[in-house]
Amino acid sequence: MNLALKDIHHNLSRFSLTALGIGMLLMIVMGMGGIYRGLIEEATLLVDKIGADLWVVQRETRGPFAEISRIPRNLEDRLKSMPGVATARAFVTYPVQREFRDKPLRMQIQGLSWPDDNGGWLPLISGRRIESAHYEMIVDQILGLRLDDKVRLGKNIYTVVGITKNMSSIAGDGLAFFTLLDALDIQYDYSGEAIRIEREARRSRVAGQDIGATQPSLLERALLPSSNLAALPAPYVSAVLVTLIPGTNLDTVIDKISGWTDVTVFTHDQQNGLLLTGVVDRSRRQLGLFRSILIVISTIIMALIIYTLTLEKVHDIAMLKLIGARNSVILGLILQQALLLGLLGYVFAFYVGKWVFPFFPRRVIVNTDDLIYLAVIVLAISVLSAGLGIWKALSVDPNEVVS
Repeated sequence: MNLALKDIHHNLSRFSLTALGIGMLLMIVMGMGGIYRGLIEEATLLVDKIGADLWVVQRETRGPFAEISRIPRNLEDRLKSMPGVATARAFVTYPVQREFRDKPLRMQIQGLSWPDDNGGWLPLISGRRIESAHYEMIVDQILGLRLDDKVRLGKNIYTVVGITKNMSSIAGDGLAFFTLLDALDIQYDYSGEAIRIEREARRSRVAGQDIGATQPSLLERALLPSSNLAALPAPYVSAVLVTLIPGTNLDTVIDKISGWTDVTVFTHDQQNGLLLTGVVDRSRRQLGLFRSILIVISTIIMALIIYTLTLEKVHDIAMLKLIGARNSVILGLILQQALLLGLLGYVFAFYVGKWVFPFFPRRVIVNTDDLIYLAVIVLAISVLSAGLGIWKALSVDPNEVVS
């Protein structure tokens, strides 16, 4: 006869509620680990998916995800002419928030260097890639948009042609992909009145100089759109992504680009490192610390529960000792109950978490390694918490049964 199972059957409701409480606590521990891993996944997601060998950004900046980076778009052509470079693609990224169907719509816009980059590397779950230079967009499903939805951004209306999955920014916003020209149009969109004021200001500045008096035609040219004025640069991009020809020496290309005084170059691994040690470093450390605290709390709570259950059985333990039961029988009773509590709590945490975590606003990623790691922790917690109950059980005096 197994004394642990017999005692559990005798107090089934109390034991079940205790296992349920421990399971909820372990689910939080599992969830914190999943949020921690999800944060890292979201931080490095885009860099890994794009797969560029080099990221060329503004001089003395740390890339478009860490801070503002502005470089001229013609840098793309300069890089394409370098020996060993297979492709060079301009890249734009920035967040926007609009209203759609009377609800806030917040997204991270990514500009793709179409037609060289039409989003073929994106994990589409429905729809297609971008096939037109204008007015098409691919969005992540977290944004709640559907295929063929029409979204007004700036002065134009864009049609959803593709839906991706698990493509979100560091802030947890869904990614939206446009052609580079469309992304720049949205980023530099101004109201008609703002454009008129800017053009009038340009005309006034020209009129106040000698060249405006000697060449009156320049006053009319100052009222033209910015794109028609050769003196004004084209809109800047956030970065240029470089892919090298297989077999090209990476260090040689980096040395050549590093010699340019207007840009800084990072490898794929360096860009990931900047994200993890800079942008999400504090959040990552805070989640890790909070998870450690939860594990300590779980150990203390389970120890107190096992100790309380042992106190309730002091009379029974004294009786067992009085009739000559070995200490190993008493130790087995307490240790088996502690291990069973940990097992039931772990199983509850796994299945309930598997159902609940997809409803979290941020991604929760629990992989096999995390599950094994948590199982080892639960085993250790169960054994340690049983130690307090075992200590109490061994200190019970058999004479208490007759007192």
